Amino acid sequence: MQAAKPHEYGGVDEPALVRILEHAEQGAELRRRFFAANAGVIAASALRIAVILARGNKVMICGNGGSAADAQHMAAEFVNRFLMDRPPLPALALTTDSSILTAVGNDFGFDQVFAKQISALGRPGDLLIALSTSGNSIDVLRALEAAREGGIHSLGLTGNGGGKCAALCDCLINVDSTVTPLIQEIHITVAHLLCGLTDYYLFDNVGALTPWLKAGNTQLP
Repeated sequence: MQAAKPHEYGGVDEPALVRILEHAEQGAELRRRFFAANAGVIAASALRIAVILARGNKVMICGNGGSAADAQHMAAEFVNRFLMDRPPLPALALTTDSSILTAVGNDFGFDQVFAKQISALGRPGDLLIALSTSGNSIDVLRALEAAREGGIHSLGLTGNGGGKCAALCDCLINVDSTVTPLIQEIHITVAHLLCGLTDYYLFDNVGALTPWLKAGNTQLP
């Protein structure tokens, strides 16, 4: 059975098809440029996550809107599994508890919805992964500030040059674009790579962790 050609679908006009192909081409070109420039920092970030988890710490993840969904998606990959069957890894999306989010938002303001959870749940040596396509989301900025105050490491996934998040992140993975959907498409791909590479370092290439797990070594890759 042959696949139908685009013009064989009734009611589909040419401008709609052009939009699809233009979006696909813009996304493909951005991905090529992004991964050529950022493969090293992605691999290093995954090694950092693996070391943090191997030391007995956890990962917290936050973001707004589509980035909130990405935070939950990423936490699920860590806690359940990504591709390989392995023990659950401690990760927590700070976007899921509607009672906490609405209580903090109502009593203290929306800018504190993640920061208060980090202050309550975070411990020194943990990691916050902060997603913001603009790099300027106020609640994400406050979360990064709370992480810094609590001795919690931070990794930012941003667009738009990193915005104000850039100065608050220990490590930054920035998508060089201002187009939110294209940034989000790369963010979830990066999240998948981070999950897969974290598994690789923890379970397939444990030797890469050895120098970082020696007694007294508190440094990170």
